[in-house]
Amino acid sequence: MLFLGLLLAALAGAAIATVLTVRGLRAVFRNNERLRAAALLAGAATVGVYAWGLLHLGYAVLQAEDGGAGSFPIAPCREAGPQRASQVDGYDVSYLPLRFECHLSGGGAYVTSTVPGYVNPGTVGLGLLTATCGILATTTARRVRPPVA
Repeated sequence: MLFLGLLLAALAGAAIATVLTVRGLRAVFRNNERLRAAALLAGAATVGVYAWGLLHLGYAVLQAEDGGAGSFPIAPCREAGPQRASQVDGYDVSYLPLRFECHLSGGGAYVTSTVPGYVNPGTVGLGLLTATCGILATTTARRVRPPVA
């Protein structure tokens, strides 16, 4: 069930990124909307990178929930080596930051490299760029526009 939720969230993110990209490209060709266009396009990239990470996380959950032959130890947790992977008794998923965590039977946990290393820093960096461009676009639009009487 978790896999389905992650897949739907990734698909929704892709749809939102597409809409933001189209709106951003339309704003590029309008006069005095360059900052708004930059904010929309950076927002599309932010959502797109996060959705890409969700897709990777969903695939890891799909592998972890597979109950077929060779399902123990959990497939995403095998990267730590057979000694450590044999102690895994469960997993957890984190959404902020995106990560897949393997829990050990003796206590403790470790994070796998399921989500590419650029996803979390890219999401944060692009999110800050989106917020900065959005704030600048809002403040410059208020200065340019005459007050409504």
